[in-house]
Amino acid sequence: MTTPTQFTTPATARTAPGNVADRTVKRRRVLDILDAAGRDSLLLTSNTALTWYLDGSRVHISLAGDPIAALLVDRSGDHLVTFNNEAGRITAEELPDGVSLDTVPWHGQLHAAAAGLAVDGNPLVEAAVTSELRAARQQLLPAEAARYAALSADAANAMTDVLTAATPETTEFQLVSELAARIVAVGAEPLVLLCNGAGRSAFRHPLATHSPIGRRAMAVVCARRNGLVANVTRWVAFDAGTPQELDAEARIAAVEADIFRATVPGAKLNEVFTEIKLAYARHGFGEDQWTLHHQGGPAGYAGRDPRVTAEVTDTIVLNQPFTWNPSGPGVKIEDTVLLTDTGLRVLTTDHRWPTTQVDGRRRPLTLRP
Repeated sequence: MTTPTQFTTPATARTAPGNVADRTVKRRRVLDILDAAGRDSLLLTSNTALTWYLDGSRVHISLAGDPIAALLVDRSGDHLVTFNNEAGRITAEELPDGVSLDTVPWHGQLHAAAAGLAVDGNPLVEAAVTSELRAARQQLLPAEAARYAALSADAANAMTDVLTAATPETTEFQLVSELAARIVAVGAEPLVLLCNGAGRSAFRHPLATHSPIGRRAMAVVCARRNGLVANVTRWVAFDAGTPQELDAEARIAAVEADIFRATVPGAKLNEVFTEIKLAYARHGFGEDQWTLHHQGGPAGYAGRDPRVTAEVTDTIVLNQPFTWNPSGPGVKIEDTVLLTDTGLRVLTTDHRWPTTQVDGRRRPLTLRP
């Protein structure tokens, strides 16, 4: 049994990010899913779906835990259910206009309580419409696109600040802790923090250690704010680099350029995946390089939504964000981009970072402080 809850919003409360115009469009998209399924209600329970539909509300406590809210969307409106000990903050800081709030005890059954609000007690569940919900999230709306651009710039700025101050003696843990501090300071959550110094460059998902970074290092940040996740990789080096390193850096940028050219409206993701495999071979990395790390894909309210494979046949649309991350031995390139009517716009940019021209677009070089 859920209980309607009323709370007074403090004057100093954080303003819920939901944009009325954007939320209206999102509700229409979900109602279209219900129409196609011949159903009258849908239960949203994942962080990705909830933060998208609520247009940026924070519905987590632990980054590793399940959301502390569930949402029933039906023909009459939007009905959020949360635990009684979370309701005050949700109401004051996260509840968009037009969404009702019910509570269950902190030890209650959240999903069952939300499902029980459905007229028949048996709403459609996310798992039944995974691809339909993903399609509904593909195209960013104006307000969320602006939020995403701001977050991406903040993530890129954090990279510049931290790597400019790094030295060969900086440890990997020191470097990622500085990155985490800057991400949190701009109101975001560091979902992923990676670093490999010169002695660990073979690892493509390098969790930090106490080792000094040495002559060369890679840093990776995935930062989330208002549900959106920006992803960026950067390199720093304290020497001129070997001829082999410089050559590999140029070739991985060429692989990325081929992927960017394939990322166009109407293309299918499995077609882009085929181009990725060809690009590695084309630029001297070998035909099996794609098997050694995932290649990225659409971005937005999930780190990758989804990771691209040969089985993913989603069609690319305008105003869809992406993070591709081609990598090779000792090299990787990664930025968050938005597909606009004038082409791909790189969002994770900082004018202070050194760049070079690649296929008509400014792309990051290794920073040499």
